[in-house]
Amino acid sequence: MKFLFDLFPVILFFIVFKWGEGHAAVAQSLVQQYMSGLVSGNTVALDQAAIMLATGVAIVATLCQIGYLLARRRKVDGMLWMSLGIITVFGGATIYFHNDTFIKWKPTVLYWCFAAGLLIAQLGLKKNIIRNMLGHQMSLPEPLWLRLNLAWALFFAFMGVLNLLVAFNFPTATWVNFKLFGGTGLMLLFVVGQTMFLSKYLKDAP
Repeated sequence: MKFLFDLFPVILFFIVFKWGEGHAAVAQSLVQQYMSGLVSGNTVALDQAAIMLATGVAIVATLCQIGYLLARRRKVDGMLWMSLGIITVFGGATIYFHNDTFIKWKPTVLYWCFAAGLLIAQLGLKKNIIRNMLGHQMSLPEPLWLRLNLAWALFFAFMGVLNLLVAFNFPTATWVNFKLFGGTGLMLLFVVGQTMFLSKYLKDAP
C-alpha cells in the first residue's frame, strides 16, 4: 500500500497527461479556466495543455498526500517534503512559463538530491541513512552498510542522468511513459537485485 501511496502523484500525472493528449481542446479549456491566472500571458497553447494540466494535478496530489498524513497524525517523511518543494518549484515554472522543460528536470533534481543526501550524510556526518532506515529489519556488517549506502547513491545519480537522456531526446509522451513504467521498473529491479545480493550475507551477519 505504501508503494502505491508514494506513486500516487506519478500515477495521476500519467493518467491526466494521457487523457489530455486525447482531449487536447478540453484540457486546454480546463487549464484556461482554472490555471490561467498562474500562466504567463494568461494563454495556453494546445500542445502544452496536457502537460500543464498533469503538472497541476501532480502538485495538488502531493499536497493531498501530506495533508492526509498530517490529518492522520502520521509522520511526513523528509523525502515527501522535499518532493513537494521540488515539484512546486519546477512544476510551477512549467505552468507559469508553459514550458515542459522544467517539469522534465524535476525527477533528476529529486534523484540527485537523494544521492547527495546519502553521500553527504555518510562522508560529512558519518551517518548511514540506509542503515538508519533498514537497520531494524536486518543486521549487516559495517562494510556492507557502507556499500549499500553507496549503491543507492550511485543508483539515484544514474537515474537522474537517465531521466535527462529520455526527457530531452524523445517526445514528451515517451518521457511520461518512462517516468511511470521505466523509473518504477528500474527501481524494482534494483531492489530485487539488492535483495538477492544481500541474501547470501544475511545468514552470516552478526
